[in-house]
Amino acid sequence: LANLSLLMAQINPTYALYRAIVQHYPGSGSGRSNISRTHEYNVFFLPRNRDLLRGNLKNEGVRERGFRRAGTGSNNYRSGRPNSFFAVVVDATNKKIVRIEKPPVDNYTMEDTEEGYKRVFPIGEDGSERVWTLSYEGALEALKDERLRVSDNLSIIRIYHDEANRNLVDSVWVNSKFNATTHGTNLLTDLFGNSGLFSYPKSVYTVQTAIDTATYNDPDAIIIDTFAGSGTTAHAIIKLNKHEQTNDKKYVLVEMGAYFDLVTKPRVQKAIYSDDWQNGKPQDSGKSGSSQIVKNIKLESYEDALNNLKFTQQTDAQRSFLENDKALERNYRINYMLDFESQDSPSLLDVKQFEDPFNYEMLIQDDSNRLVPKNVDLVDTFNYLIGLNVDHIEQKKGFVVVHGKQNDGTRTLIIWRNVNENPNDKLNEFLEKSAYNPRDGEFDVIYVNGDNNVENLQTADDAWKVRLIEEEFHKRMFN
Repeated sequence: LANLSLLMAQINPTYALYRAIVQHYPGSGSGRSNISRTHEYNVFFLPRNRDLLRGNLKNEGVRERGFRRAGTGSNNYRSGRPNSFFAVVVDATNKKIVRIEKPPVDNYTMEDTEEGYKRVFPIGEDGSERVWTLSYEGALEALKDERLRVSDNLSIIRIYHDEANRNLVDSVWVNSKFNATTHGTNLLTDLFGNSGLFSYPKSVYTVQTAIDTATYNDPDAIIIDTFAGSGTTAHAIIKLNKHEQTNDKKYVLVEMGAYFDLVTKPRVQKAIYSDDWQNGKPQDSGKSGSSQIVKNIKLESYEDALNNLKFTQQTDAQRSFLENDKALERNYRINYMLDFESQDSPSLLDVKQFEDPFNYEMLIQDDSNRLVPKNVDLVDTFNYLIGLNVDHIEQKKGFVVVHGKQNDGTRTLIIWRNVNENPNDKLNEFLEKSAYNPRDGEFDVIYVNGDNNVENLQTADDAWKVRLIEEEFHKRMFN
């Protein structure tokens, strides 16, 4: 901690460092002599003189309102929001919510349950079928978080938290939810049905609280974890979004460990599907799940890139000599071939494969150290390579078309095709029917794979408007 603090202060002296102690192993800490360490630290690195962190809600930050929607718009009625019309089952004696029933598809009953509990629907005073202020899934989460209660006259009350009224962050975090054994190790055991998959996972609530502390006033925050580990950060954000219905926080995880496919990725999938697991099985059949898209991007390693380099200057004798000594081949390839033998070599990038870009392959080393061909997403790779913020992407009639802006604001159109299936006459026909005209001002630059005769114009900066993807790819990678 001391070295980290000094290092961070050296990196950016205009930032201030704050620490919070978290009791993460109460009563069973680590250490074999003198002191048993039962805590760890959260470190926050913030611009000086900025008041950005907030902790628990103040008492006056809690308010209550009726759970039933008012108003005359269609979204206040069952016909407009059928997923928000359902029964809240209430114990009238103890004034407690027992459970929430699924939205009825057609007919429904307002009679008491077999146990004698009351079914409360969002029926208006005039008998109209209104709706609750949350969907069925949102209500399940609110009930779990104790944000719904029953009034004396059996009305349903929703509890709101005013995010603007928060206390400063405590310097010591002591709560059973921060226990890394219960909400870290045991949580993984519940998710996967066996233990020992990952050593020392953090409590999901420690990470959730830390993220909420720093982003409580930014519902669309993007959180990046460059050492994703078991995936606690993603799990915490998924829970945080469920807890606060207005949140749409996103996460970016980076991990190179072999446990990514065994723990990190499946944990994210499981956390999305359900919030309640035991012995590797969901306990609610996905009822507490959430709908989202997760993009899984795999980057080839440096070694994979080297394994795919080809050099036209190399003779058969050279190749044979190097193949007999793998260590020599590696050193030769890195220290000599890249600098000398690759000069002006068109085969550094397998341009021939660009004729069928949707089936581009690279040799990737598998777990058995074998080189096996695997498909590469050239469309996505090129988007990242040129720094494209994608607005729209679609596949139609054998073409993949991408619209977007590069980081410098350049309005960009990219057209991919299988050159053999869609030669230039079909390309020109496609452009005409799609109303893509190189002469108009809709796009600043148009990229097309494969040699073509698309009408080209020279722009004010002496660059051509229509450019070959292969040439741009090679320039961006190697120049």
